[in-house]
Amino acid sequence: MNPNLKLIKNIQSTAKKVLQEEAYAILKIAENINNDFEACVNHLLSCRGRLVITGIGKSAIIAQKIVATLNSTGTPSLFMHAADAIHGDLGMIQAEDAVICISKSGDTPEVKVLVPLIKRTGVKLIAMVSNTNSYLAQNSDFILNALAEKEADTLNLAPTTSTTVALALGDALAVCLLECRGFNSKDFAKYHPGGALGKKLYLKVSDIYPQHEFPKVFTKTSIKDVIIEISSKRLGATAVLEENGNLAGIITDGDIRRMLNLHENLTGLEAKDIMTISPKTVEDDTYATEALRIMQEKNITQLLVTNGLKPLGFVHLHDLLKEGIL
Repeated sequence: MNPNLKLIKNIQSTAKKVLQEEAYAILKIAENINNDFEACVNHLLSCRGRLVITGIGKSAIIAQKIVATLNSTGTPSLFMHAADAIHGDLGMIQAEDAVICISKSGDTPEVKVLVPLIKRTGVKLIAMVSNTNSYLAQNSDFILNALAEKEADTLNLAPTTSTTVALALGDALAVCLLECRGFNSKDFAKYHPGGALGKKLYLKVSDIYPQHEFPKVFTKTSIKDVIIEISSKRLGATAVLEENGNLAGIITDGDIRRMLNLHENLTGLEAKDIMTISPKTVEDDTYATEALRIMQEKNITQLLVTNGLKPLGFVHLHDLLKEGIL
């Protein structure tokens, strides 16, 4: 063991203390949500440009996360590092933009250099700051009060509570803008097409059922051929069609087992004799998540996909598992 390491008598207590202090700080800033916050949201809603967010040090990292959240929820945003701004990046600010500057103290040298340059562009400046009497706060058009009375570390030095508060306040801002714009799950899907999250939002059964051969028989198909069809297509079921191609019913592995229990002589039996009529179906434009909900509700593993009266194929529970929907 490293002799320079200091043993903490109760690691769990220390961890809980940090979380409690940061949770308390977030509750405190909730009390500071006021008319200035609302006015800031209204300005951003009417803003025809982008929202540029800047900061330095840990505040810059928080700014990048807030930018990512805003972009994914319908507010076009850019990150500008405060140190790089005075070396050319200030040019990213356009006349119809707005700027948020994140700083705990609001009085760092970098901020004092940057603020007049931002003001010179003519855009509205929003301060996300813990010290509302600071240079940044006093020279801003709106103040988002990110009060952090104390950092969570014992030295009261490491950016902990202050960065947590700024992050939470950024989330509050993003959600307010999201709700005011009526941003919905379809909008969200446009910006999140990748991964399991995206698939939950945009994947439809029409994207899935063509992956399989479509097991289908007709009402007068012999039981032997029904069994061969189910076995060869390996979905555990087959659609039963009328002569005109409309759906008549479904036969599953379970129907085959029940048939064997009920009939000693299978001669002369046809698909119509053992099929389940009016099976549960979904239209081809149904979202995969809705298909999953129906399967879970009905305790079944496959659904027939239809377009009106015409069956098109099957979507299976395993398909949804493979796509990461479940």
